[in-house]
Amino acid sequence: MKVLYVASEAVPFVKTGGLADVAGSLPKALKEAGVDVRVILPKFSQISEDFRNKMEHVYDGSIPVSWRTKFVGIDKYELDGVTYYFVDNVEYFYRDGVYGYDDDAERFSFFCRAVLNCLPALDFFPDVINANDWHAGLIPVLLKLEHNGDERYDRIKTIYTIHNLKYQGVFPKDVMSDVLGLDWKYFNNGDLEFYDAVNFMKGGIIYADYVSTVSKTYAQEIQYEYFGEHLDGLLRSRRDDLYGIVNGIDYNIYNPATDKNLFVNYDNSDAFTAFERKGDNKVKLQELLGLPQDRKIPMVSMVTRLVAAKGLDLVVRMMDELLQHEDFQFVLLGTGDKVYEDWFKGLAWRFPGKVSTNIYFSNELAQRIYAASDIFLMPSNYEPCGIGQLIAMRYGAAPVVRETGGLKDTVRQYDKYEKQGNGFVFSNYNAHEMMYALKRALSTYGNFEVWLQISSNAMNSDYSWKESAREYKELYQKLMNK
Repeated sequence: MKVLYVASEAVPFVKTGGLADVAGSLPKALKEAGVDVRVILPKFSQISEDFRNKMEHVYDGSIPVSWRTKFVGIDKYELDGVTYYFVDNVEYFYRDGVYGYDDDAERFSFFCRAVLNCLPALDFFPDVINANDWHAGLIPVLLKLEHNGDERYDRIKTIYTIHNLKYQGVFPKDVMSDVLGLDWKYFNNGDLEFYDAVNFMKGGIIYADYVSTVSKTYAQEIQYEYFGEHLDGLLRSRRDDLYGIVNGIDYNIYNPATDKNLFVNYDNSDAFTAFERKGDNKVKLQELLGLPQDRKIPMVSMVTRLVAAKGLDLVVRMMDELLQHEDFQFVLLGTGDKVYEDWFKGLAWRFPGKVSTNIYFSNELAQRIYAASDIFLMPSNYEPCGIGQLIAMRYGAAPVVRETGGLKDTVRQYDKYEKQGNGFVFSNYNAHEMMYALKRALSTYGNFEVWLQISSNAMNSDYSWKESAREYKELYQKLMNK
């Protein structure tokens, strides 16, 4: 089975968000599962010189961009047994940022067209192309419209994976002729039209053989208006070809036994020892952040982008009251909207000795927070999959989450009778429900034996990529047999 995985970013080459973690980890797991998987990315200037200097140059050519022609180069690099290709064009990809430019429609339509047009040069015609998010949304479209009748391409099946439906790649309609060079009939018939604009993601959903997203619950949610971002009707029409497979995390990277960022390493072989060593990490982190050193006080943390979708309105509404009446420390790490940045700075000022607000991002500090925390707060309004709760559980912190998307699929309410469950959940997007869930967690922390069980359950929850890769492989096989 041959699979080409198309994404705009992948760890360790370039990362702006969770897509990079998936594209950096899933192909490795697929390779281990016996899939001949290769990955293709834009060659952004953010890729380090260490990688660039080791790339093998395999192709020079040109790609049509409507009425003009642009240079394209392909470089090749192998990492952890996976072959990566990089689409090179200095004009499009050597910039200070990765996204957010006025010509993004041109840049990423060029990327999609280059991926398909350069397959003969790569001597790799896959059975399945797995295209990810709006940046690769035109892959299924161009495959059907520009390569129809070529038997090498006709046998290729496509899966289009939605990581976050909110970001769809919507551009002015004049890109149809000026950038894409496609017949206007594909706009007028609604395939690419979206409120009198062009929508790359919509095209991917319509033209792909299968559509997938990053959790089973999110696959259901996006078929309803509240989560559907104006594409719910289209997604309902494709419900028989819509699949949800929950993301995982790389257990080699996120491993408290070997993580070099931690003050003290630990594993899940013994719950009491893990708890004690988490306490050692807590005391060291308290010292680093200027909080009173107390290994017995529960530490609640958030490592997050400071945006409304992460449920911060609920935190703003209730955190003062919680800190006034409950004994715990709260640690925040992240950046985002200034209104939230300022509010959390104010929270630290109002509760010195109980709150540490860190308005920046550091991977080292993030890992130390996960290892030191007892409770990880993630009250998202919506969450396609989420990675924070998966890392938190890997490091023995019990998540408090809202029952939505991937949070619902991965966090189970602890049942004291069955001794099952790995966290605490609440259903409605409501500040008081969040507060009561967090209070339940804090109250339970006071029962040492029960807390050891919850922490152990969290650490023993398997959200590595192994199971997800198996599901993807089965989906690819099902598509090939279709």
